[in-house]
Amino acid sequence: MTSQPRPGTRDRRAMLLEAVRDGSGGITQLAEEFGVSESTIRRDLASLAGAGHVVRTYGGALDTGPDRGPQEKDQEHAAARDSIAREAAALVRDGEVVLLDAGTITGRLARYLAHREGLTVVTNSVTAIRELAGFPGIDLIVLGGRLRHPGEAILGESVLAQLRHISPDRVFLGTDGLVSGRGLCCPSLEQSVVRHAMLHAGAEAYVLADHSQLGQAPFPYWTPLDREFRLVTDRTKVDIQYSPFAESGGVLLAGETETVGGGAHHGPRGS
Repeated sequence: MTSQPRPGTRDRRAMLLEAVRDGSGGITQLAEEFGVSESTIRRDLASLAGAGHVVRTYGGALDTGPDRGPQEKDQEHAAARDSIAREAAALVRDGEVVLLDAGTITGRLARYLAHREGLTVVTNSVTAIRELAGFPGIDLIVLGGRLRHPGEAILGESVLAQLRHISPDRVFLGTDGLVSGRGLCCPSLEQSVVRHAMLHAGAEAYVLADHSQLGQAPFPYWTPLDREFRLVTDRTKVDIQYSPFAESGGVLLAGETETVGGGAHHGPRGS
């Protein structure tokens, strides 16, 4: 009986980087997963670190590619993302049930919702939990599951099971990229499945993305946008990029007072 050949060094390192991006960063765990010695994993991680793909940590590594930590990513296009979060917060009425996905813009949205009254916020985002914990006007419901690093999203079958029991008024989804005809680009298959369940959980669905994320596909996993939704984005370059999405659900331009491709939006509500 012949055994399956092990992948070559280049293929193994590509798969190793994917494993780190999916949250597997321990040397012992990675060595068992790939069937090689810990010293081989250390050499592979050193090579990936030298190329700037990961940062070595004690006993493992963290990804530094497109799927960086939320604090680092939140600094990119900060003004645009802040305006998108404020626009999204203006859509929420007091007393509603809101479902927040994990992401940098949804984390900013949570910050704008924190001082509201009578809201129920359901989330799988550690960032949103930090922003909302301790505010008496918010009934915070945390979806339980496995914490994925470094994106700080809680994922897994338990999250999907809990979503079947929730019917929020509004769902706000984050993304690493948005491509017409494909949907939301996600860093892992697990996250794409959870986002799809969130998309279909609520009465109204919104995608929060700044102009730099439109038309981008940094990962190979997708959440199809197979229901009516609205895109909330910023004005910069949006005249070129938004037209495919106007057909499927409408575009809300942060800082504007009207909807392109959908119904009118007349400023803040519920404040």
